[in-house]
Amino acid sequence: MTIVSWNVNGVRAALKKGLLRFLGKCGADVVCLQETRAHPGDVQHVKWPRGYEALWNSAEKRGYSGTAILTRVRPESVRTGIGDAVHDAEGRVLAAEFPDFWLVNAYQPNSQRGLTRLDYRVNEWDPAFRAYLRRLESKGKPAVFCGDLNVAHTEMDLARPKPNRRNAGFTDEERESFGRLLDRGFVDTFREFEKGPGHYTWWSQLGDCRAKNIGWRVDYFVASARLLPALRRAWISPEVMGSDHCPVGLELG
Repeated sequence: MTIVSWNVNGVRAALKKGLLRFLGKCGADVVCLQETRAHPGDVQHVKWPRGYEALWNSAEKRGYSGTAILTRVRPESVRTGIGDAVHDAEGRVLAAEFPDFWLVNAYQPNSQRGLTRLDYRVNEWDPAFRAYLRRLESKGKPAVFCGDLNVAHTEMDLARPKPNRRNAGFTDEERESFGRLLDRGFVDTFREFEKGPGHYTWWSQLGDCRAKNIGWRVDYFVASARLLPALRRAWISPEVMGSDHCPVGLELG
């Protein structure tokens, strides 16, 4: 199965920038979108290509956050949210159950400028999300989760680590929290195939950062270690435009 994940920075904006063309060419069985900023009714006129069925988890606040899954493989079941009203109003998690694994599409909270949401992120959201993954896996199937996780895990995962040390997405607290998740039986799939620097998935829209490749790797596919034998490849597609993020992909066999 080939899966692609992309923070589209507004699905309606992305549709105007070639999203349908990308979907028609990418060949993915499943495409996970984050930061959709839309409800299904906002795009009911869209004819998704290649037989995709659209699944949605939209934020209560219109024009904000949200996740969607476009799939050509009918899932056995679908779950919206992590089962906690405190966290689920923003439409940040959408899960689809397939025969061999759970696929979780996640748009994790940003700690925000001034770190105003850092405490919520690392002390409330992250523990709740880890518990959610444990509950899914307790049912017998391993989990894969993907999306904009709003954290660069290591210094290699952003172009300028030193000046960003206490900025949202690269605080010690966020990085350590992500490390705790990996320590509990998950792997950063991209790093199973690529050990070197210079690979990013988000670039500031200021200062020509994308052309200069001054970016951050904040979009991931993370898989249960039980799925390591099934990993075929993981990649980043920086050449794909249409958002300040680029798509990332995973192939399982």
